[in-house]
Amino acid sequence: MIKVVLKVVMAAFYVFSGINHFRSPEFYLNLMPAYLPAHEAAVIWSGVAEIALGLLLLWPRRQWLAAWGIIAMLIAFLPVHVHMLVNSHLYPETPVMFLWLRFPMQAVLVAWAHWYTRVAVRATSAT
Repeated sequence: MIKVVLKVVMAAFYVFSGINHFRSPEFYLNLMPAYLPAHEAAVIWSGVAEIALGLLLLWPRRQWLAAWGIIAMLIAFLPVHVHMLVNSHLYPETPVMFLWLRFPMQAVLVAWAHWYTRVAVRATSAT
């Protein structure tokens, strides 16, 4: 039961995060490293991906696909976290300790998503 509740929490987290890409795109644009191309497209598509993966996580037969997609997405976001830490002077409103803590938090989020990469198979009785 806890696993199901936490899956709904995770799904809601990604759906709301994805929606926020459209509500406050300037926030995400500000985080984008200059060396990454197509900032606006990246913000839009990452928002779409977060919403889609969050919703897909709620589909039991496809939760494994959503979980692997979330893991890939979290890994893809790592360059942004590194950029923010290396260029912390560009983000004076964000404490440097918070920027460091994002890395272990990413590991927790990856582990959490990995928990849903296997679909439980129910035993069927031959009657």
